[in-house]
Amino acid sequence: MAVPLNSRKLRRKVRNSYFISTVSIALVLFLLGAVGFLILNAVSATERMRESVTVHVMLKDGLDAEGQDAVKRQLLSREAVKAVKFVSKDEAAKEFREYIGNDFVEFLDQNPLPDAFEVTLNARSSDKAEVQALERAALGWAGVDEVVYQRNVIEQISSNLNKFNLVLLLFGGALLVIALILLNNTIRVTVFAKRYTINTMKLVGATPGFIMRPFVGSSVWQGIYAGLIASAMFAGMLVGMNEGLPELRFAGQNVQALAIMGAMLVGGVVISVIFTTFAVRKFVRMKSSGIHMY
Repeated sequence: MAVPLNSRKLRRKVRNSYFISTVSIALVLFLLGAVGFLILNAVSATERMRESVTVHVMLKDGLDAEGQDAVKRQLLSREAVKAVKFVSKDEAAKEFREYIGNDFVEFLDQNPLPDAFEVTLNARSSDKAEVQALERAALGWAGVDEVVYQRNVIEQISSNLNKFNLVLLLFGGALLVIALILLNNTIRVTVFAKRYTINTMKLVGATPGFIMRPFVGSSVWQGIYAGLIASAMFAGMLVGMNEGLPELRFAGQNVQALAIMGAMLVGGVVISVIFTTFAVRKFVRMKSSGIHMY
């Protein structure tokens, strides 16, 4: 028995809308994943930059080992301090000699550099206020002569990184809202192509749950397909980046990539199910006379 031409056209229209919807979801998931990957690595980079801030606690001449240990314990007791490294005056002289290319100790006939502790701060504690609080505390300890750090650099790092993170997060949030709106419209168009099927099921007495069940089941598979496509595109992007720009390889990239691809898969299913449920519910509640005018 031949299939009516109108029926074949309707099926083709439904298949095309389903395919376009799946591809659209995959592209949006890929875009969100790529931006999320950028944001994660930007945050990690800013933390590493904050932790690169170093404070030098200079010790008084003649301070014995016991006094040095006391200062070290006080430094490690500070919540803002991540690590403490002792640099003797001989080590400091060696580093400075290599830096300037001349033996200044021989020229001066003495080593003017003091023993010091090289202090690395936590990323959350490297702003101006925290560093100044550490400086005030350290200057009150016995055996500490001076606290040296690059004040202008710390102020610029804190100010610029905070602005950069804010702009990046606002951009990511705006992109997420726009992507969800586009996906909602795309899925509604897909359901719209099946509005007559929904109306026919209503007319023969099908319950809303019975009508919605096949659509939700189909949306789950659509989300899975979209997530797999987006994950494949994302993996291809990372492979291309690693081969073309190996110097840009980020720390912990594999873990982040797996997490993002997993989020793509889960997000594709969740987004597809939620938006499909809302779209089908709208047509289920719509009067039969309104179906033809929608």
